[in-house]
Amino acid sequence: MSKNRYSKFCAAAALAMLGITAAYAGGDDKSPISLTPATMTRIGSVDERFLSLNIEMLEVTGGRFWKPYNQTQAQEPPTDSSESHTPAGMNPNMYQYRPPIDFANPRRRKLAAALGPSYMRVSGTWANTTYFQDSAGPPPKTPPTGFNGVLTREQWKSVVDFSHAVDAKIVTSFATSAGTRDAAGVWTPAEAAKFLAYTHSIGGSIAAAEFMNEPTIATLGGAPKGYDAAAYGRDISVFVPFIRKTAPDMVILGPGSVGEGRTLMPASMPGVLRSEDLLQATGPVFDAFSYHFYGAVSKRCAGMGGAAMQTTQEAALSDEWLARTDQVEAFYANLRDKFDPGKPLWLTETADAACGGNPWASTFLDSFRYLNQLGTLAHHGVQVVMHNTLDASDYGLLDETTLEPRPNYWAALLWRRLMGTTVLDPGASSANGLHIYAHCLRGKPGGVAVLVINTDRNEAQSLDMPSPAERYTLSSGDLMSTHVDLNGHELELGANDALPQLKGAPVHAGKLTFAAASITFLAIPKANNPSCRAER
Repeated sequence: MSKNRYSKFCAAAALAMLGITAAYAGGDDKSPISLTPATMTRIGSVDERFLSLNIEMLEVTGGRFWKPYNQTQAQEPPTDSSESHTPAGMNPNMYQYRPPIDFANPRRRKLAAALGPSYMRVSGTWANTTYFQDSAGPPPKTPPTGFNGVLTREQWKSVVDFSHAVDAKIVTSFATSAGTRDAAGVWTPAEAAKFLAYTHSIGGSIAAAEFMNEPTIATLGGAPKGYDAAAYGRDISVFVPFIRKTAPDMVILGPGSVGEGRTLMPASMPGVLRSEDLLQATGPVFDAFSYHFYGAVSKRCAGMGGAAMQTTQEAALSDEWLARTDQVEAFYANLRDKFDPGKPLWLTETADAACGGNPWASTFLDSFRYLNQLGTLAHHGVQVVMHNTLDASDYGLLDETTLEPRPNYWAALLWRRLMGTTVLDPGASSANGLHIYAHCLRGKPGGVAVLVINTDRNEAQSLDMPSPAERYTLSSGDLMSTHVDLNGHELELGANDALPQLKGAPVHAGKLTFAAASITFLAIPKANNPSCRAER
């Protein structure tokens, strides 16, 4: 990526906001776009675990997380340390108590395993202030001084067991609150050392980690008052040598920033730090450059700022909304090029909106954003995308009460089954509501998979395909439904939570039409694309 791509993107975004879009790929007469899968060229590749997940540390320990919109009665928490502290400055009424997650639940394991191999990031704001109790027995009634929550051995072992069962390598971050610091306020590795040693002792490992969750809002996450970029640089100078010695195979991710590239937080929010200053303070120490992205804050946090931080249900299929992913990726890629050139990009936390997601995050309407995000980020070379969350609040892939798959789960499963690690140039630009991405077809050497997203709510769109294909179309009679159809049949679990067979519908070569507001994967197993002959 060139270092000026961010400024170029901003110019293009400005034109889009004025209603000036790129020409239709087929010309002004709107003739169908023609795809040629056999000659699509390789433009890059992504990690085998590209499609990955987040589980909040608070889910592991139990505590208060974002209350779903459809639940008004909160479960009463027990009177012990599992009641986690509300982040500084946040309204406690937006949260609801959850008991510790059951990682042995067969449905949770089966559905998570179907998305593997993956990474599973166990982190979040509450991880910054969580104490690891390195002894047997129940947690103390109150956390030790300098912490707001307690993670027990038993709870962490359940995470490690789950990661093995579903082939999800663990990614995390470390406690950085006052309880981890010496008298001078400098972070010390004593707590992290206990955590890593126990993980190793039970046969687990940490594949990658950020030092802390979201250092751009470090004070909100429990860092000492007045924490700044210089303090972050000082802490990193302790953290990196410690990890190189203690866990030399662990990928050090950073900085893991959020809220930049477009307005996500009010200018008046205290303690907000700039990634540029953080990176200036640390130097080029990270193995991979990580960032977090939300296109907006949800309705829960509407009181935090103005309209620029929000979005609407009506805008959910707009080019401007979908392009926010590209805008923020370009911003952080530019910083990566400046401070950590050549390092891979990882998006380690993302969903439709911060603060638990919007009311439509659980519906088919959000699947357009989710799949377009995967497609465009793979096209730009981002190596890993970690969706927040597996099954907590409105943006979970699964309903947190029933663990029933939501539309985004089925979208993720189709991506995992069809889209390989080699990224191809589809040969046609996305424009006028038609977004097109191509990869080598997973498990079919020479095969090609094409993702076609029609975000036009009213008009069908067409493509010319020169070869036979198998078609997988996701649609719904109601975009706000939590159910979705595949080729006209509702996707649902069978007996004993069996996943349905995801069968493509055969289509002949020629003109293919894509209904308004629909998402289609096309599998072309006999494309004989030279760039895909080694695809596994």
